Amino acid sequence: MEALTHDTLPQGVTELRKEVSELKALLLKQSEQPSTEPQDELLTIQQASELLNLSVPTLYSKVSKREISSMKRSKRLYFSRTELIEYLKAGKRKTSEEIEAEADVYLSNKKALK
Repeated sequence: MEALTHDTLPQGVTELRKEVSELKALLLKQSEQPSTEPQDELLTIQQASELLNLSVPTLYSKVSKREISSMKRSKRLYFSRTELIEYLKAGKRKTSEEIEAEADVYLSNKKALK
């Protein structure tokens, strides 16, 4: 944007008002769109066992050993879908390439410290 002078001030203000109006319209449009973030869903013990492909007694055992987090209300257990998916991802085995890359990074950092 070019420097404003006394003569070009009205034109500059008009441009600024137009840009502010466009920004306001974009913000309103964005706030009207539904959120694409998945909401955390609570699952029952049966739903969690289906998601994890575990039997209900095995799931109770993992909860009692505190391997899987849960919430308890009255006599019922509930599970967070996102936490269960994180639990599954934590058991992911690394590929040979990932292990080699980590080893290279570790060795290069160790050499840099010497």
